[in-house]
Amino acid sequence: MNINLTLIGQSITFLAFVWFCWRFVWPPLLGVMQEREQKIASGLEEAERASKDLELARRKAAEQLKEAKEQAAEIIDGANKRANQIIEEAKNAAEAEGDRLKAAAKAEIEQEVNRAKEQLRSRVATLAVAGAEKILSVNIDAQAHDDLIEKLAAEL
Repeated sequence: MNINLTLIGQSITFLAFVWFCWRFVWPPLLGVMQEREQKIASGLEEAERASKDLELARRKAAEQLKEAKEQAAEIIDGANKRANQIIEEAKNAAEAEGDRLKAAAKAEIEQEVNRAKEQLRSRVATLAVAGAEKILSVNIDAQAHDDLIEKLAAEL
């Protein structure tokens, strides 16, 4: 066996193998690799898009949370203002009621004072008439007594 002939045969076989691989094996491998490359690229694009969507969702959630906090603060402020208003109205109503009760008490006291003065006048008049009777030893009739009391009451 000749080494040159073996080398030439092996070279021809190798070239036939390369041609066969190039013609029948390599195109499907390239197709599978390109398909895989496209899947990886689309997966990366989807991951990037999902990342952006997640960031957008986080921003929206943060914004909604901020708005909710602001609304809660507004509601609390409104409630505090309303509570202060109710307290102020209650204070004003209590003061008005107190003033009304004071006025009623003053009027009642004034009426009692006037009644006491009237009773005192009538007793003083009766005592004056009784004292005058004793001093004069004269009896004054009831009509004259009433006239005298009215006259004294008018003078006082």
